[in-house]
Amino acid sequence: MREIQFKAMPQTGYKDDITKMNAAKPIVAIIGRQNVGKSTLLNRLAGKRLAIVADLPGTTRDRLFADVRLNDSVFILVDTGGLEFKPDSGITEAVNEQIKAAINEADVLIFLVDIKDGVTAADLEIADLLRTVQKPVLLVANKADNDRLEGDSVDFFSLGLGEPLPISAYHGRGTADLLDRIALLLPSSTPASETEIMKLAIVGRPNAGKSMLLNTLAGGQRTIVSNIPGTTRDAIDMQLDIDGQNVILIDTAGIRRRGRVSAGVEHYSVLRALKAIDRADVVLLLLDTTELVTAQDLHIGGYIQQAAKGVIILVNKWDLAMGLNKNECHRFIMSKLKFLSYAPMLFISAKLGHGVDKIIGQAGRVYQERQKRIPTAEVNSVIQQATAEHTPPRKGRRLLKFLYATQAEIKPPTFVFFVNDANLMHFSYQRFLENKLRQAFGFKGTPLRLIFKTRGEK
Repeated sequence: MREIQFKAMPQTGYKDDITKMNAAKPIVAIIGRQNVGKSTLLNRLAGKRLAIVADLPGTTRDRLFADVRLNDSVFILVDTGGLEFKPDSGITEAVNEQIKAAINEADVLIFLVDIKDGVTAADLEIADLLRTVQKPVLLVANKADNDRLEGDSVDFFSLGLGEPLPISAYHGRGTADLLDRIALLLPSSTPASETEIMKLAIVGRPNAGKSMLLNTLAGGQRTIVSNIPGTTRDAIDMQLDIDGQNVILIDTAGIRRRGRVSAGVEHYSVLRALKAIDRADVVLLLLDTTELVTAQDLHIGGYIQQAAKGVIILVNKWDLAMGLNKNECHRFIMSKLKFLSYAPMLFISAKLGHGVDKIIGQAGRVYQERQKRIPTAEVNSVIQQATAEHTPPRKGRRLLKFLYATQAEIKPPTFVFFVNDANLMHFSYQRFLENKLRQAFGFKGTPLRLIFKTRGEK
């Protein structure tokens, strides 16, 4: 039985990586009773400590999620609390609700049991529930820390969910085999960029006015609008023709910071919102004029940037600005969202319709910028001028030398630099090169990917 090992993602195969980043990721949820090691398994498969792990039952209440890369697959792994069929408190009832939501949303389910405890009454009840779900279920027997315990996994055949896979999430035994099985069951991801229809995701913290904006853009009452935070639970797709532009608008539930996401339906909504960002070409990040930039907005903006999506910052409720100056607000917002410095900003009132007519046109321009392809000769000319203007970094006597540069991909624009030693690159110089590319070619509203490869590297 192989033990899993995690390594840094190589820079080779960048084209496939970009395609995977533009695809809606499938979801794998870990289900089981309390204290069987679900959080430990998430930490192991994600390759880092994300979930709180303790020997006390009920430690995990809110679901955690993490991206997991495996060969040609990228999926979201979801940790859940312990399922109890006779909840004795409001908290456990809420935990059960968010587990059911995870089951509904997942593409693959991992049913985790404890090999040391053997088959329990709770395991039998969970197995009965999962047999009614029309989704692939992997029965995984955890805590098989040695060969003797591994042999005890045969007892779980009685659950009627196929052959149990013995693993030790703590020690890593069998987890590579588990990933192999997951990879076989994952649905194929369709890149969001395959269709020519521009997809816009409206995202923001609760009560920022997302559904109101969608209705204003659509010219009618197409979705529920309410001043109660959290009204929208699911991502809603709507195909519209606006001023001759065919677009798909994706309204989403409000995203809160992970620590402030309550158990139950709201956490399920966060997963839907993150998937909506993954599917979109351009994301409309909605801010609230009455608060401008909060920690939640930083969290959302960070995910948009990480997903490499086009973005427009919309400052909503500008009718409540109370004498605020647009230029000062713009400088303040960008001082907080420095990592989205390339994003255009519009001040709007979704309620009154002010400025809303500019959104689709701006989104179309960002969409076109994401598809822009620059000839190699022009790219190299800009890089030569940049290196002449500002000497590349060095370590000791070794100076970073640029041999060749080319644009390898679009959506997002991706540039590959062949250099004498990629380890000499410094993040500040990478930012300098990105700024030079933007000054020369634009790329307003879209992130750029810069990949540095050592000479001779495939």
